[in-house]
Amino acid sequence: MSRDSTEEQTSHPAAGPLFVVGVPRSGTTLLYALLNQHPQIALLHEGDLSLLWPLFLKGQGKSQWLERWNFWNQGLERHEIDITRIPSDVSNAKIATQTVCREYARKKHATIWGDKSPGSHGSLGRLMVQFPNARFVIIWRDPADVCRSILRAGAESRRFRRRGVVHRALMGYCRLKIGRDRLLRSGIHVHEIQYQDLVRNPTEEMMKICRFLGISFDHKMGSLHGADRSAVPPVGHNDLVKGENIVSSRQQPEALPINLKRKIERYEVFWREKYDDWPIFRRSQQINVRKPPLLERVYDQLFYRLLRGWDLAVVFIYCFAPLALLKAYRALSAGESPGPCACSRQGEVRQSPYRDGRRGSPLS
Repeated sequence: MSRDSTEEQTSHPAAGPLFVVGVPRSGTTLLYALLNQHPQIALLHEGDLSLLWPLFLKGQGKSQWLERWNFWNQGLERHEIDITRIPSDVSNAKIATQTVCREYARKKHATIWGDKSPGSHGSLGRLMVQFPNARFVIIWRDPADVCRSILRAGAESRRFRRRGVVHRALMGYCRLKIGRDRLLRSGIHVHEIQYQDLVRNPTEEMMKICRFLGISFDHKMGSLHGADRSAVPPVGHNDLVKGENIVSSRQQPEALPINLKRKIERYEVFWREKYDDWPIFRRSQQINVRKPPLLERVYDQLFYRLLRGWDLAVVFIYCFAPLALLKAYRALSAGESPGPCACSRQGEVRQSPYRDGRRGSPLS
């Protein structure tokens, strides 16, 4: 299903960054782990600096934005970035992303740098403007399976128990499609991959990505054996990618409530009518499934925009509220005492592992 002109690009290695994008629980972490098996590729695991663009609105100094970024999702600690190599004149999210990603790639002796960020599925346009020479690998998964995975992950992580997480994913699924179309219209290089194809035949799918990037295939990319997953949080919903075998999922009881299952089926009918038989996943077995009525679509879009507005508000709160206050709030919500700053005066990074998978917001 890819529209990447792969065969024409085999002799032209990627010059710009590589971004791996998909809605949450669509297989982005598995794809990230397989890609980083290649010696020429070193992607951050959800660095998300491009999402934190308000950090640079008031010209915060190097130590300030690094400290706030690390507080956001432990990006410095997880990737063991040497902050003494980060210049002091970083002035915007583009330069910050480029600098940190390249430093991580340099440490890994890799030439292809970038980020794996499901959080960017609704803001591909911003990435395209920041990095017009970027390449994108978009992974798709059946939206019903995405929602099932989110609901099951909620048993392991409070991140997936927050109000509206499933709604964000379902509406974000279409938002990703709109962003993908915009990339293609702008001539951006895009490669698309199906999650089920990846787990069934990882070697073949990774060979396609290597052709897309203009690099030779490395046989290690077809397996998780020996993969570096040190930047992946050690929480329960990442257990499958932490193993040595590639499996689609465990056998578990149905997790979708009937009303959510019917909503997904209605939207699949609506999307196929609007976008010419997209998505490609199997159709519902229900005979009389109709597209969602106008009132439902309007309500769902308004709720989605409200959730996205709250997400942006949290980013602003995080970027401008006193760090001491944010640390106290997080410690209070976790029932622990605020710890020391991860960035020491000597430029070292103090290691502190994830405890319960909290990431992406100091208020989550």
